Amino acid sequence: MAQRLITFTTDFGLNDHYVGTMKGVILSINPTAQIVDICNAVQSFDVLDGALTIVQAYHYFPSDTVHLVVVDPGVGSTRRPLLVITEKHMFIAPDNGVLSFVYDREERVSVRDITSTHYFLQPVSGTFHGRDIFSAVAGWLSKGVEVAKFGDEITDYTRFAAPKPKPISDKLLKGVVLKVDKFGNLITNITPNDLPQLFTPEPPPFKVLIGKHEIAKMTHSYSEGTPGEVFVVLNSMGFLEIASHRGSAAHLVGAGKGSDVGVLFETAQIGAGTP
Repeated sequence: MAQRLITFTTDFGLNDHYVGTMKGVILSINPTAQIVDICNAVQSFDVLDGALTIVQAYHYFPSDTVHLVVVDPGVGSTRRPLLVITEKHMFIAPDNGVLSFVYDREERVSVRDITSTHYFLQPVSGTFHGRDIFSAVAGWLSKGVEVAKFGDEITDYTRFAAPKPKPISDKLLKGVVLKVDKFGNLITNITPNDLPQLFTPEPPPFKVLIGKHEIAKMTHSYSEGTPGEVFVVLNSMGFLEIASHRGSAAHLVGAGKGSDVGVLFETAQIGAGTP
């Protein structure tokens, strides 16, 4: 069997030994393993940020890749370690919802509770399951160990839904900022499915409301804006994004993750919300 590629998505950062130690565990089990970092800078303890990160990246990797996703504020608790198998990919993660958007994206999903402790490093630390459980399992899985050997299938795994935009009136839709990226771009939860008319070549007159700011300019790229100007763009993730050319939109508008965002049209464009 061909070697399975392993990816890392964690909130461990690069200032400590954690990521390097986990890779050492994998390589001690499978010295020929190939490991690729997707992101080790997920916001600390932020399961939603982890879920957004992995769902944007995993499907660009080859079939049979093993994705190690460790954003685990419940380490040491009774939450289960999971092995998730989809049509083309495998995931190892804590059962805390960090794979929720993968579950939503995939048509067929098999979820196993990892209970075969002889694949773990012993003794298992109460504070570093990334090393003793998740990395060890990834190492064995990369060598071709059959998925059924790690544990039984379950159906009661944890999942959550992303916050959805809500119509407030026939002119106003309310959303929220899901994430602020490294450049200060504000990534909202509003998509073309929510407001298709906003993303047409000639959208009706609109304003994006965030804090005390009103934004009425939509661009196709960052370079279409002028320095210091705040505008909106449909980003590569498929979300409406508030951005600034070579600047931090978050700083310019004084907003961050969790901030309310409104899209207000001059004329009726959307259905009224319900209480």
